[in-house]
Amino acid sequence: MESYEEKIRFAARYIGDKIGESPKIGIILGSGLSRISEEVEDSTVIRYINIHGFPSSMIRGHRGEIICGTCEGKRVIMFNGRFHYYQGYPIQDVVLPVRVAGALGVERIIITNASGGINRSFGPGDIMLISDHINLLGTNPLIGRDTSELGPIFVDMTQPYDTNLIAEAKVLAKKLGIEEIREGVYLATSGPSYETKAEIEFFSRIGADAVGMSTVPEVIVANQLGMKVLGISVIANMACGISESPLSHGEVLENVDRASSRLVLLLREIIRNVL
Repeated sequence: MESYEEKIRFAARYIGDKIGESPKIGIILGSGLSRISEEVEDSTVIRYINIHGFPSSMIRGHRGEIICGTCEGKRVIMFNGRFHYYQGYPIQDVVLPVRVAGALGVERIIITNASGGINRSFGPGDIMLISDHINLLGTNPLIGRDTSELGPIFVDMTQPYDTNLIAEAKVLAKKLGIEEIREGVYLATSGPSYETKAEIEFFSRIGADAVGMSTVPEVIVANQLGMKVLGISVIANMACGISESPLSHGEVLENVDRASSRLVLLLREIIRNVL
């Protein structure tokens, strides 16, 4: 049986052989946020299902493919779809794209998601730059992986999201006239059920501005690998108790789709001017 480290090396070699020049910029696309992948020129597309060791089961809104090429004059690699802990994948598989990106030479990574708004000043369609996070997944991707090849397990998380990238992104959003730009704390739960009113009230009291079911494991590993991280969350709906309407995944995708054109503009400016 191959080791986890061998799985990473194999995937990196397979992808590297197909894409040629190594990218320095990585982007993980969350639910319904694949539109930016259409901006990649001279692209090579690799389906997850064709990469040995990669999980391939995707939920609606995640295509399950890698796109590598040029965007705004920069070499980028995009993971169009992520693996979720709630799908039953081991936490090590959830973070596999980030580890493979690191093995390919990625130094800066944008991690996106769709989330539920807890901060009452937010609204559906707002774009939140993630300043910090709270991990309530009940696990951590560094557990049991104390090897020199993967990196240290005692990773400093004082500044998991790069403050310079956040500041630059805010300036660019203002330049583009994107008024629906926010900054806040993202809280991750395991899902897949949505949260109760009592849970949302608790999350609000401990400082969360938005809640979702992803991102945190990937950010932890990105920090372990020394990557600079920019986290961007689209507020897809207001969380239970903030909104009285029943929550659905379909609503999430509809609201994210409406916000995606503004997000694409912002991401292109960030890639061109910052990364």
